[in-house]
Amino acid sequence: MSRINDVGGVQGFGMIELDQDEPPFHADWEAHVFALNGALIRHGIYQLDEFRDAIERLSPSQYLAASYYERWFLAIRTLLIEKGVFTEEELDDVHDR
Repeated sequence: MSRINDVGGVQGFGMIELDQDEPPFHADWEAHVFALNGALIRHGIYQLDEFRDAIERLSPSQYLAASYYERWFLAIRTLLIEKGVFTEEELDDVHDR
């Protein structure tokens, strides 16, 4: 079954623009999300395949509206809740501070 991220060969998305001078992160929070994901995988909280699947399970509207690292953040949030590390309410409470 195709998911929203499975757009290989699909027409209408335009050319991918590459900027050779583009930095790997556009903001500090993106680097933090990258580091957090690596730490959670190294500590066995989840596996890389689970992380990828969590990104692929985002709703089409979430997936298309989010930037690359926003998708990572949403996937990490989903997995932390699914693995029982945090509840949704606990993460919402931290976000609201």
